[in-house]
Amino acid sequence: MKKLILGLAFAGSFFANAQEKTKSSSPVTFGVKAGLNASTLTQSDDSYDYNSNEKMKAGFHAGVFANIPVAEKFSIQPELLFSQLGSKLTDRYSYYSGSYGFTQEYDYKLTLNYITLPVMVQYNILPQLYVEAGPEFGLLLSGKSKGDETYTEISGNSISTTHESFSNKVPMELYNKFNFGIGIGAGYYFTQNLAATARFTAGITNIFKPNEGDAVRNNAFQVGIAYKFK
Repeated sequence: MKKLILGLAFAGSFFANAQEKTKSSSPVTFGVKAGLNASTLTQSDDSYDYNSNEKMKAGFHAGVFANIPVAEKFSIQPELLFSQLGSKLTDRYSYYSGSYGFTQEYDYKLTLNYITLPVMVQYNILPQLYVEAGPEFGLLLSGKSKGDETYTEISGNSISTTHESFSNKVPMELYNKFNFGIGIGAGYYFTQNLAATARFTAGITNIFKPNEGDAVRNNAFQVGIAYKFK
């Protein structure tokens, strides 16, 4: 993680130096951005044999961008970001037969770490206000599930309950490394350099490798700030 952050910082410094060298002859500008993610996972339908409840999970994104004007009010903005996605989940499994039964409940947080490449087409409604839309390409770097398991067993008149905490790396062989989504958003520049940004990205591809189950997709709402070197 430290190496990744240092790499993004180096890239930001490189873009700043590139901007200084090219600003007199090129309209292209470079910048850095960072902010918060509120992410969740969605599935194609709810045909599960157990109850699953999902909530938004907090994460962050950070990286660099280049803004390339292509017309008077249009520009293309490719970005290179580190982005944390995933979800908070509660899964509940139950089985009962006669006087015997059990319930397993998992309350955990799934964090998926991606390097993402959004390519946004931006339209300036006002000189300082823009809207945007475009594809986002992602590469899964790592993942982790962390939470608690509660197991309750009923046998006749006897009831026993156990609790256990866990923290595990996700089995990468089960996950698709490539992720694809579509983003829409907006931004407002308070100054020539500093902007507030907001974007929603809806996942298109399944985060898991092909299987007979339902497709599970990443979705994320992002808010943050961007600083453009001028």
